[in-house]
Amino acid sequence: MLIPLSFKWGRACAYCGATGVPLQLEHIVARARGGSQRVSNLTLACEACNRKKGTQDIRVFLAHDPGRLERILKQVKAPLKDATAVNVTRWELFERLKATGLPVETGSGGLTKYNRTRLALPKTHWLDAAVVGASTPERLRTGDVVPLLVRATGRGHRRLCNVNKLGFPVSHRKRRKRYFGYQTGDLVRAVVPERFACRGTHVGRVAVKASGYFTFTTAHGKVTDVPHRFCRLIGRSTGYAYQVGTRHAAPFPTSP
Repeated sequence: MLIPLSFKWGRACAYCGATGVPLQLEHIVARARGGSQRVSNLTLACEACNRKKGTQDIRVFLAHDPGRLERILKQVKAPLKDATAVNVTRWELFERLKATGLPVETGSGGLTKYNRTRLALPKTHWLDAAVVGASTPERLRTGDVVPLLVRATGRGHRRLCNVNKLGFPVSHRKRRKRYFGYQTGDLVRAVVPERFACRGTHVGRVAVKASGYFTFTTAHGKVTDVPHRFCRLIGRSTGYAYQVGTRHAAPFPTSP
């Protein structure tokens, strides 16, 4: 039950928003007041908030924070379809990997945190992946590893017009997707001469324009008005963004 709920509540305390702490199963309507065990009556809370709330009515407990109260009451009605799909998918993936004959093991969040703390590692996705299992070694060399960060960006959308930050339409989308051989989302490298305002070497995802002056999204921010003639394609858009991460520079221990 805790795994689907952790997805639903973002692995954070519903009452104070604390993350990275042990979370407990919390009944929004306390059992002493007739609260049920249904998912719609369950959330996650840190020990301090769980004790502080006790058997209070949630509207009394969060009377000082009506915004959070509204969000919680709205969230409890959200279905667990996404969390269920992820849970089923991961076990199906596990079974298929086992069928290949490769050495495969599973681990828990508690074991991962124990290994990470034991090795004095910061909490990042790639370091968590390195210490997730019971076979995590006593010493782990991480200083030589440069992670490749992958983020799902999607392949676009069917929206017919662009909107501003307030949601009002500002321009119509063009039916054509590719200009000068490039498509929005492609990974591109541009070397721009000194005489241009956007001079320098830029590597990142490109947003194409019919004018031929593209916008780059790089690891350091956005670069606008890059002429297409200085661009060179690195990789076509696949629905994912790739970025070289930073290595963990902690020294490799030489003694236990």
